[in-house]
Amino acid sequence: MTGSPLNVPRLLKEHGLTPNKALGQNFLVDPYALEKVIKAGNVTQSDTVLEIGAGLGSLTRLLATHARQVVAVEIDRQLFPVLEQVLESYQNVRLIQADMLSLDPAELIKQQDYLVIANIPYYITSYLIRHLLSSSLRPRRLVLTIQKEVAERICARDGKMSLLSLSVQLFGEPKIAASIPAGCFYPTPKVDSSVLAVDIYPEPIIPYPLIESFFTLAHAGFGMKRKTLRNALSNRLGLSTEQVSATLVAAGIDPQRRAETLSLQEWKELTLKFNS
Repeated sequence: MTGSPLNVPRLLKEHGLTPNKALGQNFLVDPYALEKVIKAGNVTQSDTVLEIGAGLGSLTRLLATHARQVVAVEIDRQLFPVLEQVLESYQNVRLIQADMLSLDPAELIKQQDYLVIANIPYYITSYLIRHLLSSSLRPRRLVLTIQKEVAERICARDGKMSLLSLSVQLFGEPKIAASIPAGCFYPTPKVDSSVLAVDIYPEPIIPYPLIESFFTLAHAGFGMKRKTLRNALSNRLGLSTEQVSATLVAAGIDPQRRAETLSLQEWKELTLKFNS
């Protein structure tokens, strides 16, 4: 049992700490919201969970009662001693003070079929997902507590795609599993959040050897999203408009279209043609 909920404001005050805005620290404190995250992950006693952004341990304590093992990563050196104190009685929790973007999941997790659960600022979402899913040891499911608007963007489909939605849907199937009002966090952010669950495909939609090329093309297209694909790709990739047009037509794509109108399957065709 986790006992009574952590009093996060009091803990911070006792240790002379304040939430770090630069790290996007808004701690999820509402017990019902924490349960929503557990449910979205479908966490069981056989699971190993990699938690990213452990904060002060509110969710970590709950995960420890549901999972076989929790590997909790926290980037903030100032928070870490408090986190260690809060979790000292939990024998199935391993704490790591580090930036997850500098760690290989395969070095932390020694088994297949693990879960990733993270409460993260939106600006590292695409970087983190790509980092985790480019590892030799990919998770079975991602559960991300992120801004509601960002979760909706990730789930967007054809005609409303973004670089972020492509980055996620390349690797798995996203869905919004729960809504979390701003009042469930401390300090209270200005926006509501959602719990996003992403079930990971056995293999990405685009073959691994072509993923770098895919991201190069997608960055070029969305980097000048007001321009046609022909002009955006030509300008960003240093290719002639004739060459780009021919490749787009060969992929079955009108050169006058814009990046956000393409489906993931069309991006795949375009990547294949650029590499043929």
